[in-house]
Amino acid sequence: MQIEVYRQEYAQAVIDLILHIQQQEFAVPVTLADQPDLQQVIPFYCKGKGNFWIATDNNELVGTIALIDIGNGQSALRKMFVRADYRGKEKGCGQLLLDHVVDWCQQQHIHEIYLGTFETLQAAQRFYLRNGFERIEKEALPAAFPVMPVDNRFFKWTDGKQV
Repeated sequence: MQIEVYRQEYAQAVIDLILHIQQQEFAVPVTLADQPDLQQVIPFYCKGKGNFWIATDNNELVGTIALIDIGNGQSALRKMFVRADYRGKEKGCGQLLLDHVVDWCQQQHIHEIYLGTFETLQAAQRFYLRNGFERIEKEALPAAFPVMPVDNRFFKWTDGKQV
């Protein structure tokens, strides 16, 4: 399994993976129209200290993760999705993706990562808590954080350094 920067050749696979997980697996009420960033990955994510990564296994897409640079040494974690057969400790795809992002943040002097998720995604919430994120209220989000309409649970990670 490899973690690499998003390439346009994976555009449709990224859309298919994310929509399948959102709509089919977890019944999150979101469509492609609600997520224009999925059709504009490079201009949307790959600016400032933001980026979009994919996890592949034998050139097959198995996971995604992205960061939006929101300034002040802060970022928004977005689009963390792992194909069902690559979840969990055995394959560790989600952990590899998150570890890659945390390493990136440390290299880029990003000291805080914020994220929003949907209440029914319990396993994802436990994963974030195990990885040093703490649950916060929506009101504690930075003003620049891009809240998705379906998000109703919010988390923050910090490296402990002053911003």
